[in-house]
Amino acid sequence: MVVGFPERAVHGGLGKRQREKTHKSVLDFSASVNPCVPQFAWHLDPECLKYYPDDSYSALKERIGQVFHRNPEEICVGNGSVELIRALCAVRYRDPVIPRTFFVESPTFGEYALSAALAGASRVTDPLGASLQFLCNPNNPTGQLLSKDKVRAKLSAAKDSDSLLFCDEAFIELSDPQQSVADVRDPALFVMRSITKCFAVPGIRFGYGFGNPDLVLKIETARTPWCVNAYAEAYAMEALLHLDELDASRAAIERERAFLVTELEALGMKCTPSRANYILFDCGRNASPLCEALAGRDVLVRDCTSFGLPTCIRIAVMSREENRAFIEAFAACVH
Repeated sequence: MVVGFPERAVHGGLGKRQREKTHKSVLDFSASVNPCVPQFAWHLDPECLKYYPDDSYSALKERIGQVFHRNPEEICVGNGSVELIRALCAVRYRDPVIPRTFFVESPTFGEYALSAALAGASRVTDPLGASLQFLCNPNNPTGQLLSKDKVRAKLSAAKDSDSLLFCDEAFIELSDPQQSVADVRDPALFVMRSITKCFAVPGIRFGYGFGNPDLVLKIETARTPWCVNAYAEAYAMEALLHLDELDASRAAIERERAFLVTELEALGMKCTPSRANYILFDCGRNASPLCEALAGRDVLVRDCTSFGLPTCIRIAVMSREENRAFIEAFAACVH
């Protein structure tokens, strides 16, 4: 660790590493992805691999624009959502007139604070003193979902303080897309989306965002060239046509989330009300030994110590069979 340099953020999604380490199959509840994915065919012409991608991603932006009724110049793309977070921070704080301050509530996704810190910004406790405000909706790890009206109110407050509101909607398609602000055009708003969660493809790194054309142009300049590879582009082009089929996913998630909450509360756990495809619960004790015990049973969960919640665990909502297996393993570890 270099003195004065920020530490890497901690993430879930440890299944691949655990399988390679133990050569066993695992139940990965640490990665919050859709347990009920729409099925559709997609194809990549091998000829595409002979060429660099179109770095303007004109066809991809046209497709996104058609789905969300946005103009291509209002759309940026990245190698996963994190690249867009990093790029936005880089361009926001490049202007010497803009104060290098940011606001983010806790607990939430660790990459906001890290990306802002890497760009030289300092965290403030009052959003009115921040030139950049981060909002995760629904929030990770709590699953709290703000209504569209409440997000609009935050946007209004941000405008009054000459701040930019960064709204991360990576999980909203599995929560309630009616609360999205992706259709709101405002120079003080940037909205980020992802296909990783809703189509359960974390191996395909693809994120996209909506913002004022001037800001989008800067982000597109700051991101790495050819950031979306041919496989990710081909998959995204087709997946974006199937967002309407996620109704069944949301219904399944709501049903299985209720099942898990009932079972966890019967074991004495305190669950935070969630509107997302994951649940945060308090064990009433140091959660790390429980996480290690579960890993010994080939069940991975998200230890929330890095969120500042050392007694809490976050789990994904998965299929009924997988959820039953988790409850059985967790009950054995608790007792």
